[in-house]
Amino acid sequence: MMRKLLVAAVVGAVSLTGLSLGAEASFLDKLQKTIEGGSSAVTGGSGSGGSTVSGLSTSQIVDGLKEALRVGTETVVGQVGATDGYNGDPAIHIPLPEKMQQAQALLKKFGLSGLADDLETKLNRGAEAAAPKTKEIIYNAISAMTLEDAQAIYNGPDDAATQYFRKVSTGELTETIRPVMQETLQDVGALSTYDSLISQYKDIPLVPDIRTDLNEYATEMALEGLFHYLAVEEAAIRKDPVKRTTEILKTVFGN
Repeated sequence: MMRKLLVAAVVGAVSLTGLSLGAEASFLDKLQKTIEGGSSAVTGGSGSGGSTVSGLSTSQIVDGLKEALRVGTETVVGQVGATDGYNGDPAIHIPLPEKMQQAQALLKKFGLSGLADDLETKLNRGAEAAAPKTKEIIYNAISAMTLEDAQAIYNGPDDAATQYFRKVSTGELTETIRPVMQETLQDVGALSTYDSLISQYKDIPLVPDIRTDLNEYATEMALEGLFHYLAVEEAAIRKDPVKRTTEILKTVFGN
């Protein structure tokens, strides 16, 4: 059973770090023969982190997978946390809350579209400022990943790791980002812009209510943007043979 688990773990780790198909097949063919042949290259050892494969311990192999995901996470957080990471990216740009979008014609008719546009920009600025706070939480989720988690990620779809992050981290990410978002929206002037917009809008006769919990909305949309690019990065890691290279990945997959 240990041998089968080890093969699966290595297959998942190799795939997720993006080795070319030819290199991957060659490496795994040798590994399969070594393990199934009962070679002494596969041995147990409490002082070496468990079983080893051609000098690599199981823990090293899983660490290779985790390192690939950490590097991908750092890339994503750096991207979305930069100026215009949200605001200038159509894929994750945060629009006005739905109720305000539905009232856009009225807002424009009564000269409030400028305030609405300003609010939309500031929502995105808030998400950009809050993004760096997410990295440590995702790192913690990666550190807690088990061998079974690694196998499930390998056997799953291209966004399996992102789905894992959603499952284990969404609650903590929300609780972490919410107060940061509240402070950031205050700092960038989004809340005052929102209050001014709502105050002027309410003076228009017979208009629908467009009030929204701006902080909850911005927090949710910021997380959706983050998960979107984690999935994109994960798919790239799986497919690109040279996309992510660090010392531990060279050690585990360099040969």
